[in-house]
Amino acid sequence: MFAIIGIVVVFGCVVAGYLMEHGNLRVLIQPAELVIIAGAAVGTLLVANPLHIIRKIAGGIGGVFGGSNFGKQTYIDALKMMYDLLNKARKDGLMALEADVEEPEKSPIFSKNPKFLKNHHVCLFVCDSLRMAITGVDVFDLDQMLDLDMEVHHHDSTQPTAALSTMADSLPGLGIVAAVLGVVITMGALGGPPEEIDHKVAAALVGTFLGILLCYGLIGPIAANMTKSAEEEHAFLYVMRVLMVSFLKGSAPIMAVEVARRAVPGHVRPSFKELEAACRGRSTEAAAASA
Repeated sequence: MFAIIGIVVVFGCVVAGYLMEHGNLRVLIQPAELVIIAGAAVGTLLVANPLHIIRKIAGGIGGVFGGSNFGKQTYIDALKMMYDLLNKARKDGLMALEADVEEPEKSPIFSKNPKFLKNHHVCLFVCDSLRMAITGVDVFDLDQMLDLDMEVHHHDSTQPTAALSTMADSLPGLGIVAAVLGVVITMGALGGPPEEIDHKVAAALVGTFLGILLCYGLIGPIAANMTKSAEEEHAFLYVMRVLMVSFLKGSAPIMAVEVARRAVPGHVRPSFKELEAACRGRSTEAAAASA
């Protein structure tokens, strides 16, 4: 939502300032210049990147115009879900989690958090890690494995944003290309009516204007937003890693959850009382169900 508001503010202020100086909006409407700049930019993106990165860019751009997937409530729901899961492991042993991690969509614990199941990478990260713990992998080795997994995922998640940033950096240059072509056309029209020459010169300058505006006012900010989204997911994975490693080192479930809470980014970190109330509420529900 804020991304849409920001784009409206950028283009609205640019157009408003132009009109305040008594500019003619029709001069800025140059479809040919836009085709040259946008088409060439998309072409460079296709040339420089394989198909799987193009798909991630398309998905990332769609996510920019939605809300964050990792707000405070997401962390509360995930931590109390893990609290229930670790309580089960503490009472019945890690082997009791085998059915949950093998088919998380059928698990009575995981199924209570559909948002967690919907994020396939996060779900697999947790389930695969617990599966390795069930098989008896040493905690230190598991921690190194999780670190490697997070490093690979972070690299993969930054590739689309790097590609989009490169495309944004090319837009001012492509705007100059469009402007040069406009100058060439203008030179061919020398000797004609002055009004026609003026129009062609204006069209050529609009090419440079569009290239710079699209770079710094649209594509660049979208790439920056996608980078922040990737960092949010990386932070969430880190919290899950801290929680699981803390439990496997011998911490009680409530202590492991508290350690994980301390690793949550400050702007979305739930308070101790909020998390305690959530975990106790879930524990009360589980006790009532058992009764």
